[in-house]
Amino acid sequence: MIGTTDPMSRGFDVERLDAIRGWMQRLVDERKHAGNGLLIARDGDLVFNHFSGLRSVEDGTAFERDTVARIYSMTKPVTTVALMMLAEKGLFHLDAPVSEFLPEFSDCHALIDGATAIDQTEKCATPTLHQLATHTSGLSYPFNPGVLAAEMDVQDVIFRADQAPLADEVRRLAALPLAFRPGTRWEYSVGIDVLGRVVEVVSGKSLAAFFEDEIFGPLGMTETGFSVRQDQTGRFASLYTPLAGDAMGLNDAEKGAESLRRVDANHRSVFLNATTFSGGGGLVGTMDDYLRFAEMLRRGGALGDARLLSPRTTAFMMSNHLRGDIASMGPESFAEQPMEGMGFGLGGAVVLDAGRARVPGSVGDFSWGGMASTFFWIDPVENLSVVFFTQLSPSSSYPTRPQLKALVHAALTG
Repeated sequence: MIGTTDPMSRGFDVERLDAIRGWMQRLVDERKHAGNGLLIARDGDLVFNHFSGLRSVEDGTAFERDTVARIYSMTKPVTTVALMMLAEKGLFHLDAPVSEFLPEFSDCHALIDGATAIDQTEKCATPTLHQLATHTSGLSYPFNPGVLAAEMDVQDVIFRADQAPLADEVRRLAALPLAFRPGTRWEYSVGIDVLGRVVEVVSGKSLAAFFEDEIFGPLGMTETGFSVRQDQTGRFASLYTPLAGDAMGLNDAEKGAESLRRVDANHRSVFLNATTFSGGGGLVGTMDDYLRFAEMLRRGGALGDARLLSPRTTAFMMSNHLRGDIASMGPESFAEQPMEGMGFGLGGAVVLDAGRARVPGSVGDFSWGGMASTFFWIDPVENLSVVFFTQLSPSSSYPTRPQLKALVHAALTG
């Protein structure tokens, strides 16, 4: 379904593509990445693949095309596809309050403006499915600034792979107030983890089973799931950080003496036997698998004989759902993309104005990344699908994403 062709036949300058190889190797030589890999497809055919460095520094194993990696928040577009597959069946509409499916959200309260303590709240509306999908629900993440984020950190509400089943983790989250009234701001959040639980309730399947039966199986994504299978363990990468403390501790991030400190070893990772199916950040998989998913989106919801969504639903999902760009929504949170000139669809960011985003790209390109510095984007104007993998947390450590977009666009000359 995804062939391979000569890059020149798809408008790429081969010498300029070689600059990408050099950039990837420099990241390894400078000990910014242990290893990395890149796939570029245009018009449905693979035109470039390259891999540098190691998937495990300690084991000395190469970062190769079949490396299994943590994709963290690149799980979010998968969950929103699942959501829209159910919406296409008429089982709900996006303006439905989440309490219709999860009664633990029936009595919602939000922190008052200027709150300094978690109990300074007022009653508010329940977030809708749409607000959860677009990060306007009032939920947060422990690594964001603010009162709610700090309390989530204290209570360890993060939907980590080794926590309780998804239903239990969502109930713990629902016991906390919202950071703000739904719809009034944009804040990167665990909202799509909650949508994963909605998918379970509506479908009657675990999120893992729904993904396998309805998405991974049809698309041929045989290497992706919530746990690393036994036959994959030899190809599973370790996770590294340049920080001295918590690899996701963005509020007090401090660079350590070692730029590649291992924080999740491939042979004893929490992903070897996941107990929490996190729709916001729980998947592991390979680059080729994710390229199949990205190509499905670029092709309007289908890959080969497998159609997951209609072209119109797919275009709706990848359009801007905010009233302006992210910056206009008063964000106070961490984000894995620029905020100016960028809108947000269902599970990913959308380029509204590449100049204001200060990153080369086409209007309408859809993208998202993961905390381990993985990244993908789909460019509907240039018919591009690009998938980049490495395993370095946090993703804000180095400006690899805008650099990569600049390199790819520089190599595209036809």
